[in-house]
Amino acid sequence: MPKDTLSITDNRTGKDYEVPIWEDTIRAMDLRQIKVNEDDFGMMSYDPAFKNTASTKSRITLVDGENGILRYRGYPIDQLAEKSNYLEVAYLLLNGELPTKKDYNQWEYDIIHHTIIHENIRQLMQNFRYDAHPMGLLISTIAALSTFYPEAPQIQDSQVRNIQIQRLIAKMPTIAAFSYRHSRGLPFNYPDNDLSYTGNFLSMMFKMTEVKYDPNPVLERALDVLFILHADHEQNCSTNAMRSIGSSNVDPYSAMAGAAAALYGPLHGGANEAVLRMLAQIGDKKNIPDFIEKVKGGEGRLMGFGHRVYKNYDPRATIIKKVAEEVFEVTGRNPLLDIATELERIALEDDYFIERKLYPNVDFYSGIIYQAMDLPVAMFPVMFAIPRTVGWLSQWQEMLQDDEQKIARPRQVYLGEDERKFVPMDKRK
Repeated sequence: MPKDTLSITDNRTGKDYEVPIWEDTIRAMDLRQIKVNEDDFGMMSYDPAFKNTASTKSRITLVDGENGILRYRGYPIDQLAEKSNYLEVAYLLLNGELPTKKDYNQWEYDIIHHTIIHENIRQLMQNFRYDAHPMGLLISTIAALSTFYPEAPQIQDSQVRNIQIQRLIAKMPTIAAFSYRHSRGLPFNYPDNDLSYTGNFLSMMFKMTEVKYDPNPVLERALDVLFILHADHEQNCSTNAMRSIGSSNVDPYSAMAGAAAALYGPLHGGANEAVLRMLAQIGDKKNIPDFIEKVKGGEGRLMGFGHRVYKNYDPRATIIKKVAEEVFEVTGRNPLLDIATELERIALEDDYFIERKLYPNVDFYSGIIYQAMDLPVAMFPVMFAIPRTVGWLSQWQEMLQDDEQKIARPRQVYLGEDERKFVPMDKRK
């Protein structure tokens, strides 16, 4: 009769072991019993970059890369993008259920009324160099927030924790907008509580001399959809950083500064910038066939295609392509979109890319949209960090409430020298 166990034979000793299987995994600590002798530390698993290691159990986000599925708390991403807004999805990720009308109204009120930042924070941001990278400014400011809320380290107090969560979700667009204005040499715009979450962000970014900023509803909705698509993506690099740093029981501001720093890297939050560079390099639709052949010959990479997890079409890419068309009706058509669309068509019909399961991912179109909205490339990772805030905080909160989680401390396989005796400098060869 089948059993949910794995039988292991250690050919070094001839011993047999039976290890329980749970949710198609085995616990790494169950390997520790496999030893050559009693003095042996025990067997470990070796997995660089955690390609096949589950470091946690989670109920937040499901990514089924083989079938191109992304769900938040069980809800398909396309349904949320079509029918919901970012703040409602943020509530869902944090609390596990969609809010009632009463709950949503209170949630929205709480977020909107936490958008103002302390004047000392504004002064801190103004003291950065005029050409400071917006993402570096954002990371530094998030870390600085921890010094303004002395109660923040009380992370086991749910009420204190919830207030910090609300503050971070509310203040991220303010800090991001201030970062943008600083990079442009423009005066800061304060939040407008009469506007929606994304409408307020657009106001803080782009308001000039008008008394009241009236956000374009198409751009406002487009940002909502983009924010929903980027809200969480299970155990990615920055989320792993958030959980790892947070496992030391540090305050959420410090942990999130580390997560944002991880997002800063070009292999994570900067991927859509690489897509823009590639499209600009191609320059014209007529050059696409030659570019494709160079990629197949190993002379370049098809940026925005393929994903560490997805081995099928990234479900977010389909949604974001539609959003791009809607945005360009307002901003005017970005010529790069025609190149991107044709490049996608040709690549998806080419056996080389089909066999390698290289399909467009969310980064393929997001950068084109942000560029059409007149955002500089340096702002792209900042635009990623705003919505991902709720994903980081949801994962952090879940980690704190998981009794199995301890301070993150991976093992290593030591390959260095054995014990050596110190040699005085005058006797060294």
